[in-house]
Amino acid sequence: MMKRPLNQLLGIFVSLVSVSVTPAMAQATWQQPPEPIASMLDTPWYPGVIISPNHQWLVQLHRPPLTSLSELAQPRLQLAGLQINPALRAPARAYAFVGLTIQSIQTGEQTTIELPQSAGIRNLSWSPTGNLLAFTLDQPDGVELWLADMATGQTQQLTGPTLNNTYGAPCRWISDEAGLLCKMVPPELGEPPIASPVPTGPRIEQNLGRTAPVRTYTNLLESPADEALFEHYLTSVLVRVSLQGDRTVLTPSQLIASMAPSPDGQWILLRTLQRPFSYQVPARLFPKRISVLDHDGQEVYRVADLPLADDIPVTFDSVRTGRRTIGWRSDRPATLYWVEALDGGDASQEVAQRDAVFQLPAPFQREPQPLWKTTLRYNDILWGNDTLALGVEAWYDTRRVRVWQLNPAAPEQPPILLDDRDYQDRYNDPGQPVTTPGPYHRRVLMLAPDNQSLYLRGRGASPEGVYPFLDRWQLTTQEKTRLWQAADPYYESVTVLLNNQATQLITHRESTEETPNYWRQDLVTGQQTALTDFADPRPWYRDLIPQVIRYERADGVLLSATLYLPPGHEPITDGPLPTLLWAYPQEFKSRDAASQVTTAENAFRRPYSYDPRFLLTQGYAVVMGPTMPIIGEGEVEPNDTYVQQLTQSAEAVVNYLIENGISRPDQLAIGGHSYGAFTAANLLAHTDLFQAGIANSGAYNRSLTPFGFQGEQRTFWEATDAYLDMSPFTHAANINEPLLLIHGANDENAGTYPIQSERLYGAMKGLGGTVRWVELPLEGHGYESREAVGHVLWEMERWLATYLKDGDRTTEDAHRQEVMAPSSTP
Repeated sequence: MMKRPLNQLLGIFVSLVSVSVTPAMAQATWQQPPEPIASMLDTPWYPGVIISPNHQWLVQLHRPPLTSLSELAQPRLQLAGLQINPALRAPARAYAFVGLTIQSIQTGEQTTIELPQSAGIRNLSWSPTGNLLAFTLDQPDGVELWLADMATGQTQQLTGPTLNNTYGAPCRWISDEAGLLCKMVPPELGEPPIASPVPTGPRIEQNLGRTAPVRTYTNLLESPADEALFEHYLTSVLVRVSLQGDRTVLTPSQLIASMAPSPDGQWILLRTLQRPFSYQVPARLFPKRISVLDHDGQEVYRVADLPLADDIPVTFDSVRTGRRTIGWRSDRPATLYWVEALDGGDASQEVAQRDAVFQLPAPFQREPQPLWKTTLRYNDILWGNDTLALGVEAWYDTRRVRVWQLNPAAPEQPPILLDDRDYQDRYNDPGQPVTTPGPYHRRVLMLAPDNQSLYLRGRGASPEGVYPFLDRWQLTTQEKTRLWQAADPYYESVTVLLNNQATQLITHRESTEETPNYWRQDLVTGQQTALTDFADPRPWYRDLIPQVIRYERADGVLLSATLYLPPGHEPITDGPLPTLLWAYPQEFKSRDAASQVTTAENAFRRPYSYDPRFLLTQGYAVVMGPTMPIIGEGEVEPNDTYVQQLTQSAEAVVNYLIENGISRPDQLAIGGHSYGAFTAANLLAHTDLFQAGIANSGAYNRSLTPFGFQGEQRTFWEATDAYLDMSPFTHAANINEPLLLIHGANDENAGTYPIQSERLYGAMKGLGGTVRWVELPLEGHGYESREAVGHVLWEMERWLATYLKDGDRTTEDAHRQEVMAPSSTP
């Protein structure tokens, strides 16, 4: 590839950025999508489900309708990477349920929980035994703690609206007897500080030679006034709340990040945020103090004082230095464990060992005991008992994952390698170990009666399809025995094992026609009992049969996609349809892994929110998830040939659609959300395969994310050509097809600031392109309100109707005029 002088490239960027952009978009009214889409958006969705740890109770979580714009318009503070509802002291726009129904798994008897009118039910948490369920209610003036008794269906209010839910879970269970630990607003806190409208001076930041790269974060602190607000809203006291509602204050006011009672309930692991704050990174990277407190709230052991982590290298798998991933062993009454980097936290360093795991039992007076040293980056530990744990390590550059058998009681014994593979190789994924409540009611590995075998549940991807399974894994011989596997016509997976013989289980079953429901199964007798009977929220789609199509790229890589046609449509007899492809590429280090088919053909698929499959009701074909792997084997970086591979993938799927009579070459559109939007704009810039594009909440100028993005870990200055060649903004002059840009005005996602769409719109407008820019007030990276969701679907349908569907030229021109009118300059 010919390299261009950097000053010339920057000149291009400056000239394009300076293109005149309409100062303010004309205000349009909210539009409704055509029927039956509009009615579908108002149809309730089936409930969510949680199952108690003792397997006696199933609770249905009733979902709300799409939220209203007025709810999004509530006051919101954006501080240190957080979005806070100041009235509630809770996350802004937090998802909440609207009702609870208790069901006995044994008898099927149901009880609807009676609650006062509330804005939402959140923070659901089972008691250690599973007989009680704690949850919070959002009230106009704050968040309350409530309790439900499963056996009686009775509820009890434990606190007033005084919980502090601004950062992390507000409460954690100690035990069914001792109650919960909660973060509460200090009574003496007072009113929030009010910033002076008159600045006290300029904003100044400086760096005196220290290397401190950071990725692109949003909603950061910007002023001393922000710091004061952040401190005010995160300040809490730690309180023990009994099941009778009695409260014992354990700590003074401080910035409590999290608290974790030990499994035996005698100790508390407390994390607090410390100054200095930063204007460059979010709160999770602020200085932290981690301490162990006794039952009365007195510090007995200082685990760590971690400094501000604003200098973590941007190379993937880099981590902060010092003790991290600090927690309690779930199989012991009170044993701490943590991880420390052995490579300075810098993944670019060549070292023999990356991390060390340590453990320390109560009363925390011994020297910490080394347990395991990793060669890749620490990923997880699953605790079993004194002599069994599974350690997981992984490495992004090679996509390797390894699982080791550890002996916590004898760490001097060499670990035993159990699994070593490419984690993107789904065909050889052995599944995840099944866990169960242990002696302290925390999750531990479930052992078979021989105490030498575990159970694995996996997704079961294979060349024949996706069929989840349950295996028994004998650790000594490493032999696996298949105990159960889903079969056509169902996509069914194991949710819970009801005994350690694995003879009784609860599964989650669905098909293309059947709504997901829960079933109890006895593998000995073959008896199957339905536990739930949820209705199909979109019966229009019941006769629709998705088809996983397979085809080959020019370089030999096998690809796939899921094709949706309107019910009853047959391309051979009915002819081709205008077609929308909805894409999202992924980076791979292996051609074999990139070629695997991982889509479950038997899954229940119904559109929700602004899903493009709603357009099937309007006579379009929709191709979801056409695989567009970006492969870089060995030392080759995938993105060095991003455009070439992306183009080949698009050509392959388009050729398949045309050759099989599904689509016409002049009736194809490409679309996507986030990185998929970036993909859509790139394909319009580099190919003539599509007649229109739809790009939702994308990033189009990679110089605005200079310290890495998506799967790219090199900086702009290390890979300038890749950054610029991948940026649709660089190639805006080549986008000669109509492009619909949609973006939430409050997009909080790293890298996809609304300015990304604004600047691409300005570039295309200045260069004479056909482009429409829709900015959704109050919306974030994903769109939530009924008004915005309906309008987005209206925009998408009208755009495709204008530029894809056949029609009389007068009608098409009228459509174009109607579509373009709302954003015309006054």
